[in-house]
Amino acid sequence: MLKQDLLLQIEKKREELIYIVSRKGLNSPPAIKHSQELDHLLNIYNQAPSHKANNL
Repeated sequence: MLKQDLLLQIEKKREELIYIVSRKGLNSPPAIKHSQELDHLLNIYNQAPSHKANNL
């Protein structure tokens, strides 16, 4: 999966989390679930290799 695709998924999940927190509260089960899913996406993004070429 490309990092750009991951960034789009991360932003969508972040927006969903903000909406859920505003409706149900920070400690609600849906908010916790979305937060964990966002963490998972961020971990994948941070572990994905960068495709930039080093021109040293």
